[in-house]
Amino acid sequence: MDKQRSLQQIVKFIIPSLIGLFLFMFPLSINGEITIPIAFLSGWIQNILYGFIPEIMLVIITITFVCTLITKIWAPKKIVNSSFWNGLFNVTNVWFIIRILAVIFAYITYFEWGPEWIWSEDTGGTLLSDEGLLTTLFSVFLWAGLFLPLFLNFGLLEFFGALCIKIMRPLFKLPGRSAMDALASWLGDGTIGILLTSRQYEEGFYTKKEAAIVATTFSIVSITFSLVVVSTVGLGHMFVPFYLTITFAGLLAAIIMPRIPPLSKKENRYINGNEASDNEGIPEGFTPLSYGFSEAVKRAQKNTNVMSVIKEGIKNVLDMWIGVAPVVMAVGTLALIIAEHTPIFQWLGTPFIPLLQLLQVPEAVAASETILIGFADMFLPAIIATGIESEMTRFIIAALSVTQLIYLSEVGGLLLGSKIPVNFKDLFFIFLLRTLITLPIIVGIAHILF
Repeated sequence: MDKQRSLQQIVKFIIPSLIGLFLFMFPLSINGEITIPIAFLSGWIQNILYGFIPEIMLVIITITFVCTLITKIWAPKKIVNSSFWNGLFNVTNVWFIIRILAVIFAYITYFEWGPEWIWSEDTGGTLLSDEGLLTTLFSVFLWAGLFLPLFLNFGLLEFFGALCIKIMRPLFKLPGRSAMDALASWLGDGTIGILLTSRQYEEGFYTKKEAAIVATTFSIVSITFSLVVVSTVGLGHMFVPFYLTITFAGLLAAIIMPRIPPLSKKENRYINGNEASDNEGIPEGFTPLSYGFSEAVKRAQKNTNVMSVIKEGIKNVLDMWIGVAPVVMAVGTLALIIAEHTPIFQWLGTPFIPLLQLLQVPEAVAASETILIGFADMFLPAIIATGIESEMTRFIIAALSVTQLIYLSEVGGLLLGSKIPVNFKDLFFIFLLRTLITLPIIVGIAHILF
């Protein structure tokens, strides 16, 4: 009887975890493109609902604003007494203002009202359209949110966490369990990575510092989008050295960033206020493999029924749709308006001209205009770089735009909309520091390649 029960426990860990691993991390080649199952499902639902998702996102942003307004004015008990709904709609005044801006921008963009510089395809239309970012986020959040419990709740992170303790903590100041999160964030998609990290933080597995490190260090764009970036600058044939370059530069940045402010100054406390414990390790009598397996089986047993897993998946979807979509619409539109219609990012890039000249980067003045504009949207540097003649400079700009990682139209907006403890100032300084760290590395490799 004990053996049978033990076998059931093992199966309860292995089957859901393998499904979660497959969905979030298994590479598939479909129509000549490398993707992961979650991204494939995302594209599939986008094709089915093509032409309708902008309307759905408009409704979601509208409902979010209306429910927030009702909560602010009347504080209905059904919302206030529910920890889930209260967390979504009972927000601070700053977030309320963001939701007001989001609903205004969304309606102006959808109906193309008022000034074109708000709703054009380079600003609001980049976010709310059939091909816009919110369309992608709708479908990614739908599938990632629903299936996230399979990846998180059945022992997969506990198993690999025990195996990776001796790697993650010394190198990246992170617990072993973050290894799978970081890998999924890096190889899968930055949006999925932020969803994983936010959920782990809210459930008390990461401290504030650890959550901030994972989210701002490993949530890189997907391999597919990296190919789009390098192809945009006319260097698609160099994808392999390009991706190896951003991987090497990104890993060095991941080692350095947790050791300097602002990440090093983040509180090492959990979301409930408790201080971090130093008890992570392998107990006596266990090997990393046996301990990881034991902890994984224990974790899997906490999932008592299928309905609780389904309910958690639905809550994940609503949390991301309602919490993140308005932030992406408001902050992303503002950032793109500034980038497209003001010289602010060009001015900010001017101090980089001497550095680029010192590093012997061809067309340094033109390159400097792309350095900080990626903070608005990571695709903008690649678009601007198409007018630069030097292949070496185009390579540098494309690689830097990926390793900078923080951009307000997606990753930055998602982070601000999540519960991960980073603010706008943090994001800007992290972006700037990642630029200063990875730029010399990328330039050095580019001098070898060219």
